[in-house]
Amino acid sequence: MKARASGTVHHLANKAGFRINGDAPWDIRVIDPRFYRRVVMEGSLGFGEAYMDGWWECDRLDQLFHRLLVVDADRHIDSWMQWRLLRVVMRHALFNLQSSRRAFVVGERHYDIGNDVFETMLDSTMSYSCAYWLRAATLEEAQRDKLDLICRKLELQPGERLLDIGCGWGGLARYAAEHYGVEVLGITVSKEQQKLARERCAGWPVSIELLDYRALAGQFDKVVSVGMFEHVGPKNYADFFAIVERRLKDTGLFLLHTIGNYLTPRKLDPWMDKYVFPNGRLPSATDIAGGVEGRLLIEDWHNFGADYDRTLMAWWENFERGWPRLADKYGTSFYRMWKYYLLSCAGYFRSRQGQLWQIVFSKRARSGVYRSVR
Repeated sequence: MKARASGTVHHLANKAGFRINGDAPWDIRVIDPRFYRRVVMEGSLGFGEAYMDGWWECDRLDQLFHRLLVVDADRHIDSWMQWRLLRVVMRHALFNLQSSRRAFVVGERHYDIGNDVFETMLDSTMSYSCAYWLRAATLEEAQRDKLDLICRKLELQPGERLLDIGCGWGGLARYAAEHYGVEVLGITVSKEQQKLARERCAGWPVSIELLDYRALAGQFDKVVSVGMFEHVGPKNYADFFAIVERRLKDTGLFLLHTIGNYLTPRKLDPWMDKYVFPNGRLPSATDIAGGVEGRLLIEDWHNFGADYDRTLMAWWENFERGWPRLADKYGTSFYRMWKYYLLSCAGYFRSRQGQLWQIVFSKRARSGVYRSVR
């Protein structure tokens, strides 16, 4: 079994253009020989957990994952363990993993881990989503350009009411209130986000509520959702867009900022599901088009997925630089988990499996021509 497992992993390495125990920065150095069997038996979950346990090293995880995902290694690994994959796929197919009862799980297990981690990693706006690097030279500039791009795409006007579904730490809500004179209701499923967002938005016409989107009431001139749709799930896409349709005034606009997958996935990566974003699922273009059909019109579809690679690398640099302040509290296992998360995601976007979409929607009742903004 050991020889067969080693041969399988070496075959995949050759296909992806890296070596086991090679000298290139993207090569894997095996520390514990149990690594091979773990990868073959447990797939991507075993691969990630073996890294967390120190069973293998790599100087440039982002470059390694770029090579792996360019050749769709995740799908090759799945083919080694069809029986386990079937169980995961059936779990997603049979159960609503993003039901209202489960809505707060991702808040508790990811966003509530500690605001100090995110304050260390993010820019001063606390934007935990892809930045816009068209003209920017720094992460701070790129995130502020992203916030302004959203406001311009929404055609925000003073006095309007903006609904922010998944408001995070309130960066967009405060920016829109401060620079565009709007009143904002932001909702989040994270207690820690709500607490800090309220502090950061104090003095501005911004309300931050701990609320699932299914419990919303009232109508708004504009609606936005940034980096939250990844937690909605395919069984809820139609309901999500139906809720947005009800909450949006006939003359309004809705902007959805979401990661998108280049094909319709059957599951979330099991390592990511266990350690980072429980019960999440990345949408495809087909998912979104099906969800809005008969409800909202697509006015603009903007893809700048390559900017997420650069954003993640900037987050990693900030996290690495600030780690000494966090080390005693969080420990080595968390450090290796977070490093694996950020750099594997950078490789995901670099491979172009991952996209970043900003999509603007309207109702049929809205008159006039919408002009795209970049």
